[in-house]
Amino acid sequence: MSAVPERPETPEPRGVSRKNLLRAALGAGALPLLTGGGVALARDTTGTGGPLDPTPVCDDGDDPTPEQMEGPYFKPNSPLRTGLAGPGTPGTPLTVGGYVFDRGCRPLADVLLDFWQADDAGAYDNTGFRFRGHQFTTASGEFRLTTIVPGLYPGRTRHLHVKVQPPGGQVLTTQLYFPGEPRNATDALFDPALLMNVRDAGGGREATFDVVLAVGQGPGATTWAAGREYTTGDRVSYDGAAYRCLQSHRATAGWEPPRAPALWQRG
Repeated sequence: MSAVPERPETPEPRGVSRKNLLRAALGAGALPLLTGGGVALARDTTGTGGPLDPTPVCDDGDDPTPEQMEGPYFKPNSPLRTGLAGPGTPGTPLTVGGYVFDRGCRPLADVLLDFWQADDAGAYDNTGFRFRGHQFTTASGEFRLTTIVPGLYPGRTRHLHVKVQPPGGQVLTTQLYFPGEPRNATDALFDPALLMNVRDAGGGREATFDVVLAVGQGPGATTWAAGREYTTGDRVSYDGAAYRCLQSHRATAGWEPPRAPALWQRG
């Protein structure tokens, strides 16, 4: 059997996108700047300071975050929680944060993210729910996970699994990878477009990654939903158009954004 060819870890460079500026605004400007004056996103720099392309670039029509196989270790009905590791759990502490955007570069609220991973020894819990849990994005589209760095097991590089589903939408199943891992070059599933930006922080590691879902682009795209609570400043799409919430309310049929100018402003 021939050896698996090495795969380049760093994607081809791209320009600064609109998503850069949107994420900067969402993060209150607390993000580093790129040489060209744009704002660095989750994956704009590696741990060594070199450039790493934000993937995918969100520019009103670019590709969504790539799908990957589910693998044999997924279990439904994981507990609702943002932390997968408790005090004293073996392993290097890890936090993973980022935003979920639609293809129109708008942050998505109430998106389900279901995470699962191996423990420090590279083993999955197939009887219980250790290192498994789901959460929902905030009104600004943000998510944050606290866990440990997953261990290695035969045939795979280091990775996290996640399923991402917008309200009423299709599920994106994918995997997130760590830069600088030797096995990235030989893992047949590894995709450099799914590299997180990872840095050492206070005895642990911090990682960031922004997800782009294939929603909110083109005629008929709608993220608004009746029965949901919206607060001032929330953004939705309706029939492909973007709207901003003008006052907090509970959405009701008949108060769709085009019909409720007192509640929603287009643009």
